[in-house]
Amino acid sequence: QVQLVESGGGLVQPGGSLRLSCAASGFTLDYYNIGWFRQAPGKEREGVSCINISDGYTYYADSVKGRFTISGDNAKNTVFLQMNSLKPEDTAIYYCATSECSTWYVNAGDYWGQGTQVTVSS
Repeated sequence: QVQLVESGGGLVQPGGSLRLSCAASGFTLDYYNIGWFRQAPGKEREGVSCINISDGYTYYADSVKGRFTISGDNAKNTVFLQMNSLKPEDTAIYYCATSECSTWYVNAGDYWGQGTQVTVSS
């Protein structure tokens, strides 16, 4: 049974950092790409980042390039999203999902986590 569980969200001041985790079970990370998506109230869902563990390529949305870093730990079967220099506009629920991606796009697949809230506010 494929399962994704996010953690690490919270409240942080502008300019601060958070690290989100996406723990996978039911498959290994070399089987699916894993993407991070976010949705803020009243806004469309946005694909933020994606990683292919086997081939090592990553995708970042322009809105987060240079601030967010995606990585994976095969031993823990977990994907991380390190978020630095956070801005109020980064406030959203963040989801990880199995994904189709390349270095220039990401599309969500069939399996999603439950989401974790990130709030950037002073």
